[in-house]
Amino acid sequence: MLVAMKATALVLFLSTGLAYGQATTVVTVPAQRGTIAGLVVHQEGAQSFKHGVALFPGHPGIMKIRLEGAEPQFEMRGNFLVRSRRHWIDEETLVVVVDAPSEEWTSFSQHFRSTPPYGADVKALIEALARRYRVEDWTFVGTSEGSLSAFHAARMNPSLARRVILTSSVFKPGRNGPGLAGADWKSLKAALLFVHHADDPCEYTSYRDAQRAAEAAAAPLLTVRGGGPAKGHPCQAFSAHGYVGVEREVVQAMHAWVRTGELGLGGSVHR
Repeated sequence: MLVAMKATALVLFLSTGLAYGQATTVVTVPAQRGTIAGLVVHQEGAQSFKHGVALFPGHPGIMKIRLEGAEPQFEMRGNFLVRSRRHWIDEETLVVVVDAPSEEWTSFSQHFRSTPPYGADVKALIEALARRYRVEDWTFVGTSEGSLSAFHAARMNPSLARRVILTSSVFKPGRNGPGLAGADWKSLKAALLFVHHADDPCEYTSYRDAQRAAEAAAAPLLTVRGGGPAKGHPCQAFSAHGYVGVEREVVQAMHAWVRTGELGLGGSVHR
């Protein structure tokens, strides 16, 4: 069943499906231009949540979340954060995978992610979810190019994001933009955690650069080892860059940090 509700300039398009004992809902709100949508997942029957986790997938970050009939449809299903979203779910945790704003579906540039309109778009979505689900404690998690989205959205919304987790982050400039090269880590008010595979094969996301960034930001670094087998391009989701074969363990370690502020396991994950 499709339900459309409109109140105080907020539009929610709701569709609930069940998988792994979890409920999935599409939430769409007005953006600065067009709309911005999120794919919301939580434990079936849960009514209140202690933690909200906003996931920002990697390149291109354009999921095109929509409803077809009563079913949520979206792209980028293989992305690390998208395919592992269910591992975050417990009775206290709400997850939303954040799409690019609809007006950016042709080219969701790194530059746009650093601008106030994008910060305002993410704020509109997260505040709508916070009201609907009564969630006050939010963590922003980005992977690869989505780390720029998570970092800048949190930087521009310090009252929303209490924590930021940057995984497989793009540190080197490339044809898509500057990455996080030269990022002003002091501008981020939220607690920060870096997560990186020691054998990340992507030229823009080296483990050594993650070590340098963690040192510069005075933030912890969770080191991942093992997993596989890998397939496809080294900068894509099914290599060590996307934690293939060790997804559950990585999410569980991140979730533990969200809950406790501690890394445990000696600051590393391996399988």
